[in-house]
Amino acid sequence: MTGHQAAEPDLGVLAAQVLFSVQRELFTALAEQGFDDIRPRAGAVLAHLRADGIRASELARASGQHKQVIGTLIDDLERLGYVERKPDPADRRAKLIHPTERGLLQMEAAASIMRTIEERHAKALGKQEYAAFKTALHRVADLQRRSGA
Repeated sequence: MTGHQAAEPDLGVLAAQVLFSVQRELFTALAEQGFDDIRPRAGAVLAHLRADGIRASELARASGQHKQVIGTLIDDLERLGYVERKPDPADRRAKLIHPTERGLLQMEAAASIMRTIEERHAKALGKQEYAAFKTALHRVADLQRRSGA
């Protein structure tokens, strides 16, 4: 056996395959529903956005992205009309990122699309196996996050 033979894909390769495939399906479906001006990289903000607002620092922490990247994405989404910055009532010096009406519509559409994707996988694997897969994936993600990587 040589070092050039195909090996089982590692965690990073498998995770990337799932991520890119889900993103492609999600953003294609969103575009078909009129949200054709956002790109997958905006998911670092949109996936963690809350109707009651969230600080940019929390978005960075939740997404694993640098604050500067999140700031740029927020700027882009604000220009496109998906989010707006509002003062944080708990600390007037801070800003909360709130979805606009269009942002809320996009969040609802994305949630519906993701439910469809997850239901399809649960049906293919069986509900118990899919639930176990998601539990294990959460644990791996938490372990990876805690490792400092």
